[in-house]
Amino acid sequence: MPAEPAVHPSTQRVVEAARQLGLAIEVRHFAEGTRTAQEAAQAVGASLGQIAKSMVFLADGEPVLVLTSGLNRVDTAKVAQHLGAGRVRRASADEVRSATGFAIGGVPPFGHSRPLTVLFDRDLLQFETVWAAAGTPNAVFPIEPGRLAEASGAVVADIKE
Repeated sequence: MPAEPAVHPSTQRVVEAARQLGLAIEVRHFAEGTRTAQEAAQAVGASLGQIAKSMVFLADGEPVLVLTSGLNRVDTAKVAQHLGAGRVRRASADEVRSATGFAIGGVPPFGHSRPLTVLFDRDLLQFETVWAAAGTPNAVFPIEPGRLAEASGAVVADIKE
């Protein structure tokens, strides 16, 4: 019987975090990669809107995770207003890794190295299933969006441009 392929430690962290949240997620790996929302949508055969992009912003210097539909761009002014922040900007690759413990392209909605404020794009709720990153740029998992918002401790908000 062939041995199961080794699971990347980052993906294992996401699976374990999901388990601790009461979720059993089914991670799917794609050799062609799922780094961008477009790549993920093509790999899983879903619409671009069904991809839950995980983006990190700094709000007055504090990291915030924004889960947004692959169709949408985040309006930093709306994020600032929602958080009561004076300044919001997109985090650099190093800042993303420092805040979450994951590299850009694989940032999951939970399982981060420290607790983060999470905002959830209201548009994701229109889908039966959305797809989120599972710790690496080639791993994703399907989940019902309401469960994703709840599991990630997110506040549902209007944050699109």
